[in-house]
Amino acid sequence: MKICDITQFYSPVSGGVKRYLHEKIDYIEKQTARDQHVLVVPGQKTRVDVRGRSRIYSIRSPLISRTGRYRALVNLRAVGQVFRRERPDLIESGDPYQLGWRAVAGGRALGVPVVGFYHSHFPEAYLRASAKLLGKRAAGRVMKLSRVYVRRLYNRFAATLVASDRIAQILREWGVHNVHVVKLGVNVETFRPNEEDREPVRHSLGVEQGRKLLLYVGRLAKEKNTARLFEAFAIVNQRGPQTFHLLVIGEGPQRKQLRELQAQHGNVSWMRYCAEPRELARYYRAADLFVHPGVQETFGLVALESQACGTPVIGIRGSAMDDLIFHEQNDWANENSSEALAGAIEIFAARDLPALGRQASEQAARLHAWPKVFERLFCIYREVCANYKGTPQK
Repeated sequence: MKICDITQFYSPVSGGVKRYLHEKIDYIEKQTARDQHVLVVPGQKTRVDVRGRSRIYSIRSPLISRTGRYRALVNLRAVGQVFRRERPDLIESGDPYQLGWRAVAGGRALGVPVVGFYHSHFPEAYLRASAKLLGKRAAGRVMKLSRVYVRRLYNRFAATLVASDRIAQILREWGVHNVHVVKLGVNVETFRPNEEDREPVRHSLGVEQGRKLLLYVGRLAKEKNTARLFEAFAIVNQRGPQTFHLLVIGEGPQRKQLRELQAQHGNVSWMRYCAEPRELARYYRAADLFVHPGVQETFGLVALESQACGTPVIGIRGSAMDDLIFHEQNDWANENSSEALAGAIEIFAARDLPALGRQASEQAARLHAWPKVFERLFCIYREVCANYKGTPQK
């Protein structure tokens, strides 16, 4: 089987979607005998990189985010040329915008099925917040239109893939059919406990003895709720100046707020990006507690990676990420406020974090190793291909 993935959620410094795609490339190369893979993404230049039985097509695209280094893949003609050249057996779209529609058209032209992976719950992440500026009535209209859009696009796919049961239920309620849950995974060879990393990493960050190291990994953006994290840390730091140290790994529009936090508090470290997974795993292992402020997550891959490394997670209840936590969540924040998150951090940090981390690590490895995830995904691929009735356009 030849699978073609296409997405715009891909940049030199991007996270979860890129990790999923490269783990799929690795799985095909190491765990399958004849399968092939094609990946189409935006890039600075048009080029093709060959990696075993996979080819990555970068199509020259304009930059739309200097911090995230994301690009808009608007050259849909070039995308169609890749489809015709490669002639995949199945196309997977990881994009809810113009590339999603182009993937549907490309699959119809080739007579092959197209599946859509609903990576981002974008109506909640983007539309609701902006619509609130116009009032409740306008917000309701915008959300209604977004639900219609999601239903029209994703019902054109042979299958819609989601990473959590909660998002699957939402899409079904919106009228999206043929939804399959494919919970994402973790590389258990890379993300695993290792006590030897703890002290060297903490020393390199200047974490003082006796302080608990809090960690956040991800985009510094409104949809990630990172401003709430910064406000919460300022609160806990004021109440206990010698208690915590915060490490943030990520870049994004809210870096100004992070800079302001650093200027006010000397116990805040910042790394714009950590490209190497093995190096990132060292930071997970060095932390006492991972803080995830997101309330609109479709999965939360960083939370899974942290737990796999033996570091428990604290956050705000009510997102799809709740289903991914393998230790008790009784002390998580019950509302999306900086005061509630600060209180949750303080209460949870007093618990036996190493014991919680060991429990979570064992569960993460047992349930979410990438080979198990891809076995499930490839079963869906084969089922979709077997049931597909389409024929190429004349």
